[in-house]
Amino acid sequence: MSEVDLKDPSLYINRELSTIEFNRRVLMEAFNESHPLLERVKFLAIFSGNMDEFFMVRVSGLKQQVYMGITDRPADGLTPREQLVAIHETVTVLVQQMMNYWCEVLNPELDKAGIHIINHEDLKIRHQRKLRDYFEREIFPVLTPLLFDPGHPFPHISNMSLNLAVVVVDPDSGSKHFARVKVPLTLPRLVPLNPLDPDELLPPTDQKFVWVEQVIAANLDRLFPGMEIEAVYPFRVTRNTDMEIQEEEADDLLLTIEESLRRQHFGFVVRLEIDHSMPDNVQEILMNNLQIGSFDVYQVNGPLGLSSLWELRDLERARLKDPVFQPTLPPPLRSSDNIFNILKRQDVLLHHPYDSFLPVVDFVEAAADDPRVLAIKLTLYRVGPNPPIVHALMQARENGKQVSVLVELKARFDERSNIEWARALEKAGVHVVYGLIGLKTHCKLCLVVRRERDGIRRYVHMSTGNYNTITARLYTDIGMMTSDPDIGADTSEVFNYLTGYSKQEDYRKFLVAPVNLRRRIIEFIEREIGHGKEGKIIIKVNSLVDREIISYLYRASIAGVKIELIVRGICCLRPGLAGISENIRVISIIGRFLEHSRIYYFHNKGQANLYVGSADLMPRNIDRRVEVLFPVSDPTLRQEILDNILDVYLQDTEKGYLLQPDGTYERMNYSKDESINLFNSQEWFLNGRVTLQHQIDVPTPKV
Repeated sequence: MSEVDLKDPSLYINRELSTIEFNRRVLMEAFNESHPLLERVKFLAIFSGNMDEFFMVRVSGLKQQVYMGITDRPADGLTPREQLVAIHETVTVLVQQMMNYWCEVLNPELDKAGIHIINHEDLKIRHQRKLRDYFEREIFPVLTPLLFDPGHPFPHISNMSLNLAVVVVDPDSGSKHFARVKVPLTLPRLVPLNPLDPDELLPPTDQKFVWVEQVIAANLDRLFPGMEIEAVYPFRVTRNTDMEIQEEEADDLLLTIEESLRRQHFGFVVRLEIDHSMPDNVQEILMNNLQIGSFDVYQVNGPLGLSSLWELRDLERARLKDPVFQPTLPPPLRSSDNIFNILKRQDVLLHHPYDSFLPVVDFVEAAADDPRVLAIKLTLYRVGPNPPIVHALMQARENGKQVSVLVELKARFDERSNIEWARALEKAGVHVVYGLIGLKTHCKLCLVVRRERDGIRRYVHMSTGNYNTITARLYTDIGMMTSDPDIGADTSEVFNYLTGYSKQEDYRKFLVAPVNLRRRIIEFIEREIGHGKEGKIIIKVNSLVDREIISYLYRASIAGVKIELIVRGICCLRPGLAGISENIRVISIIGRFLEHSRIYYFHNKGQANLYVGSADLMPRNIDRRVEVLFPVSDPTLRQEILDNILDVYLQDTEKGYLLQPDGTYERMNYSKDESINLFNSQEWFLNGRVTLQHQIDVPTPKV
C-alpha cells in the first residue's frame, strides 16, 4: 500500500459541522420516548441553548474571518465562507425539525399530562381579563415602546433579547409606523394562569401557562393609546460575544473583563430569528438596520428561544422527571476517621455524580478548620451560585491560613459570576490571582499544606470537573485525593507556575499544558505504534480536534493498534476508513448526565499508563490553556477505572452513538438483534455499579 497523505482534507471532519452533529444527538434525546416527558423537554431546551452559544461564539468567529479576508483553511479544507454556507443549510433543517416536534408532539403530550401552554387567543374571555390585570400590575410598568421613524433612530437590540416588531397605524392620517417593544428578561417567559384564577376547577396537578410575548402583544393598546395595532411579529437577535482581550495592555484584568462583558451587548449581529409570518417589508427594516444578510435570518414557525422551556423543569411533577438518586460515598470515606488520616493510608477515587461531591467540600472545610493546616491553594473555573467551597476558603482565611485562589475570569459565560466571587474572596483577605497572560487556567487542583509530626505533608484533590456543587450532580467527572509526595510537589510547582515565573519543562508525574502535555501524549501514541497489533489505546474526552494528535492516531491505526475513542462532542477524526482508520472506533454517549470526564489509557503491553484530568484534545486546550493530566498509579484504582468505567462506557448499546466515516452518527441500538442485550452505562453506574454479568458484543466499525 502506498504511503497515506495524512494532510489530505478528506480525512478530517469540519469542527463546526461536528458541533452541529453533537447538538443533533442532543435533539434526538428530546425525540427519545424512553425519557420521561419533562426530561425530553429539557433536552429540547438544551439544544436551543447550545445553538445560541454556537452562534454567539463559533459563527461570529467565522464571520469575523470573512470580514477580515482571512482564508486560512482548517484540516478539513473548508474556507470560512464555505463553513457558513454549510452551517446555514444544516441548522435551518434542524431548527425546523425541533419546531415541528415541539408543536406536533411535545406540546400536545404536555397538554395530556396536565401542563397546558395555551395561546392567548384561545383563552376564555375571563382568563384574558385576568391576564389584562396581570399585565397592568406586573408587565406594563417595565415596558418601553420605541418608535422608529425619521425623528427616532432605530433602537439598539441587545443580545439574546426577545422583541416584538409592532406595526401601528395613525387612524387620523392612515400613516403606518414601526415600533419595537422589548420583552424584559426579568419577566417569566411562561406566565402561570393558575395563581391568577384560583377559583377555576382544575385537577390538582393541572397547570396552565401563556407565553409572555403573547400577553404583551394582546395588550399593546396600552402602550400605543389612540393608535391601531395592525400587526405584531416576535423576533430575536443573537450577537457576537467572543471577547478579545489584550491582556498585555490591560492594567487591571478584572476591570478589563468587566468592560468587555458590558460590550457584549453591542457585538455585531450574527443571527436574526423571526416569526414565519413576518412580511418582507418588516424583515427588511430589521435586516437593513441590523446590517445583516438573508443568510443570517432564520424563520421559525413557533415560539422563539425554546431554551426558556427550562422553566418547566421547576414544576413539582416527579412522575415526568428522572427518578431522584442519592449519591454514595466510596468505601474508604465511609469511616469516621479524619480525611487526612485516610489519605495517608491510600488514594481515594471519586466518580461524580454517582459518588457524592460532599467529600470534596468536606476536604476543603476540614482544611479550613484544622489548626495544623498552614496553607490552601485552589483553582476556580466555574464557581456557581452560593459555593460552599468559596465560603470555606473565606473561613480558612479568617482562621489565619494562607489562602491563594486562581480565579479564571475568562471562563466563557461564567465571567460575571467569577468576578463577583473574586471580589468577595479579595475582600475576605484571600490572595486572588487571575492566571497567566494569554492562557486560560482550566486545570482543577486543590492543595492543602499541613504540618505533621514528621514534617510538612501535602494533600491534593485533582479532578476533571469544576469546584461546583451544582454541576457535580449533572456532569460525570472523576476526581482523586492523595497524599502522594510527588503529586504534592508537582501541584506546588503548578501553582508556582500560575502565580509566579517558571520555565519548568517537565514534572515528576503530571502532564501539564502548554508545557509538556502534547509531547508526552504523542510519545505514548508512538510507543503503542511500536507495539503494532499488540498496541491498544482508549481515550475518553469531550472533544477531539487537534490535527497533529489525529494524524498520530491514524498512524497508530495503520500500524494495527486498536483504538477506542469515547468522544462526547466534537470529533474531527474519521473512523472506519479502509487502510487508515479501520482500527479506530468512535462512540458518543448522550444520556441523563453530561459526560465530562477525560481519561487516557495506553496499554504498553500490560505496563499501562493511565491519566485523568481536565484536558481535551483541542489546540486551545493543549497550547493555550493551563491543563493538568494526573496519573492513577494505585493498581486497584487503575483497574477500577479500566474495568468499571472505561469498559462500561464501551459496552453501552442504549445511549451510545457510533460515528460513521461520513461524519454522521448512528444510534448503537441493536435491539433488533435478540442476541445483543441493551445496556445503559449511566443507569448501570446509578444502580450501584454491580459486576457486569456478561460481556456485550459490540460490532466492529463500518468501512
